[in-house]
Amino acid sequence: MPRLEEHCWSCSCSHSVKTQELSSAGWIVCKTGEMMSIITAVLRHAYGSLHSLQSANLMRRGLVLFIVGVVLALVLNLLQIQRNVTLFPEEVLDTFFSSAWWIPLCCGTAAAVVGLLYPCLDHHLGEPHKFKREWASVMRCTAVFVGINHASAKLDFANNVQLSLTLAALSLGLWWTFDRSRSGFGLGLTTAFLATLIAQLLVYNGIYQYTSPDFLYVRSWLPCIFFSGGVTVGNIGRQLAMKCVEK
Repeated sequence: MPRLEEHCWSCSCSHSVKTQELSSAGWIVCKTGEMMSIITAVLRHAYGSLHSLQSANLMRRGLVLFIVGVVLALVLNLLQIQRNVTLFPEEVLDTFFSSAWWIPLCCGTAAAVVGLLYPCLDHHLGEPHKFKREWASVMRCTAVFVGINHASAKLDFANNVQLSLTLAALSLGLWWTFDRSRSGFGLGLTTAFLATLIAQLLVYNGIYQYTSPDFLYVRSWLPCIFFSGGVTVGNIGRQLAMKCVEK
């Protein structure tokens, strides 16, 4: 009988120990589930905040680039008009600072797109642009671009081929001095090609015209202006992206 009682007592003790172990395991599983739920909620909130911050930074950079494009278009197009390089209908020139209203808007939109694409392409290629990453260099690049555009209207050469070759050398010099990246060169060429194609179509449809066209309907130096403009806006976009990352 004592052995039977001891056996029953040991069975009851082992059963209670197993019950306690199961209860402890259930409690641990429950608490683990709660912790995972809390961590998931925190991560979801952090991702949402980060996504909202990135969207806000993207919109802010796009707005700055759009304004830069509008200002450059107004100034540089006015210079071209005053030198009779480009001709518009008289009724068009009475609006928006003696410029066609759609030119600043199109240039602003193009500047925003190109300026946002440059840092994205750098990230995609895994080649972060580190050459002359300061605002002083960006301002000098902008000044050189304005000078190239000014030269296209002011300089007098024996023929347009000499002017085009000179502006091409200046544009490549601008890229080499302030960029030197494969992405910058590629996007500059793409910008020059697409913008020149659009200009050809606009002139073909009589929206405006160039005096003395020598490259189908436009001047042969126009791709050089678009190339240097793409590099300039790209450098501004890169600098804005770097400042947003630092913040």
